[in-house]
Amino acid sequence: MASNILTLVMALAGNWNAGTLMWVYWGQSVIIGFFNFLRMLFLKDFSTEGVKASDQPVDPTPATRRSMAFFFLIHYGGFHLVYMVFLVGLAAKGLVNLEGMGICLAAFLVNHAFSFFYNLQSDRRNVRNIGTLMFFPYARILPMHLTIIFGSLLPWNRGVLLLFLSLKTAADLIMHAVEHAALGENPNS
Repeated sequence: MASNILTLVMALAGNWNAGTLMWVYWGQSVIIGFFNFLRMLFLKDFSTEGVKASDQPVDPTPATRRSMAFFFLIHYGGFHLVYMVFLVGLAAKGLVNLEGMGICLAAFLVNHAFSFFYNLQSDRRNVRNIGTLMFFPYARILPMHLTIIFGSLLPWNRGVLLLFLSLKTAADLIMHAVEHAALGENPNS
């Protein structure tokens, strides 16, 4: 929440454009994906209930853990590579505040690193469903996907900026609570 508030304050104070915000949230999504990949790799005991490969259930083996983690990394990374192609065009036009973007991404990195280490401890005490862990970061892509599609169509002003940042923060809070509820965790972590 603090990272989102920092982004909101910096964006409003600096009157950021859509390009800077999309890069910040793209970076946040990459950070989330990276730590999710590591979290999947570090699972010791996990469930594969509901997970299938070639229409067959898979067993919770170290090989399954590795293959699912690397599949996630390649698939999720592919989405972000495509998004990056769109965002590079904005950067080439000088539509990015690099200093502000760096500060916000550093805050997101620290926040998600803390969550990662906290979740590692929780994962050692509980059996996680690897399919559930693999799915949730994709839901975080939706706001960025919609922003890339519709962001350039909006008349970008402080009102739209505040609306977008508020909706993005609300979406992050909701997804955080949903993810932790689905994993049987305390959503305040």
